[in-house]
Formats: sequence, C-alpha cells, structure tokens
Amino acid sequence: MPAADDLFRPTSEAGPAVRAVPDPPADVPEKPQKGPSGRVRHDEKITVYVTSTELMELERARLTLRGEHGLAVDRGRLVREALHLVLAELETEGEGSALVRRLRE
Repeated sequence: MPAADDLFRPTSEAGPAVRAVPDPPADVPEKPQKGPSGRVRHDEKITVYVTSTELMELERARLTLRGEHGLAVDRGRLVREALHLVLAELETEGEGSALVRRLRE
C-alpha cells in the first residue's frame, strides 16, 4: 500500500502537484457570484444541524434526482442549489418571498 507522501506528491520535479479543481488565475479578479457555485473548490464551511426527518428528506431528494432525473449530486451541492433559489427569490420578491412568509410563521 502506498504511503500518503506517494499519493500526494508532485507529478514532476519541476511542476506543482495536479489538482482536481485548479485555482483561478491570479490576474483575474474574483467577481461576486449570483448563481450557485456548482462543482468548484469551496473555501468556506458552515455547520447546519438538522433533524433526522430533514436529513431523510434531503437524502430522498438526492436519490430522486439521481433515480428519476439522472442527476448525481451530493448533499452539499443540493443544499447550495436550494440556498441559491431561496436567496434569489428573496432578492426579487422581498416581502412576498416564501422565506419571509415561512420565517414569520
């Protein structure tokens, strides 16, 4: 079995290690992103506690997306997409958004 140093070594003596998701070029300024981030490297992390029922609903949605729609997504991506939809609606609908209505309940 290879050691961790062998698995995470540079691919050549002159070049850096190959990354699954490359960093953006340094000369390109980052602009605020309105859409969901999708499959990119995420530098920030939050912890959200959910009930067992909510977790089962999330898993059921993930399996439905995979089984019925052919979309293999992980829970993180599913949550980021849902968050994007809710925040976009809040921005456009304001008081009439589902988020405002539900938080007032």
